[in-house]
Amino acid sequence: MEIIKSLLHVPFIRSLFIFVNRILLFPFYKNEFLKGYYFEQKTMGWLWAWKAVPFKLVGVNNNIPWPASPNIKLHNYKNFIFPQDSINIFQSPGCYYNNFSAKIIIEEGVYIAPNVGIITSNHDLKNPDLHLPGEDVVIKKNSWIGMNAVILPGVILGENTVVGAGAVVTKSFPNGNCVIAGNPAKFVREIR
Repeated sequence: MEIIKSLLHVPFIRSLFIFVNRILLFPFYKNEFLKGYYFEQKTMGWLWAWKAVPFKLVGVNNNIPWPASPNIKLHNYKNFIFPQDSINIFQSPGCYYNNFSAKIIIEEGVYIAPNVGIITSNHDLKNPDLHLPGEDVVIKKNSWIGMNAVILPGVILGENTVVGAGAVVTKSFPNGNCVIAGNPAKFVREIR
């Protein structure tokens, strides 16, 4: 394994490795999503891509045009906006992205732990068979969403926001640079 890793540092071999993988993975992903940090500087993007292929063959997440864990649920990939170098946010198992009627917008440097739920639309209180209109959720640069946290419709988290594990975020914290936690999530402390 160490020999393979060292060979991948040789520019020609690395270019050939990337070229061959892009051709072989073409039926499963859009080429534009097989680029960036996790594919060009690291190799884990390729590992994520190949690990998902058997699941795509049986219909799990086969509508998502980028590598994603077979253990996530994403309703509408067209309503998910994220930077190319943030493909890691789709590798945490158990995450649920409810974005069929509004956008989830993630900026660069965001980390999302396992079992996080990001929801853009709730059920109507008067008739649970209906949904309320969707509201975008925005998570700004360098934020970190802890395990089992839930982010509800319309929430905007400013840069450098840390959401504690198990938090339920019902309102925005647009100023960022803070830790929030609890149910409902409240300001815990400032990050300097």
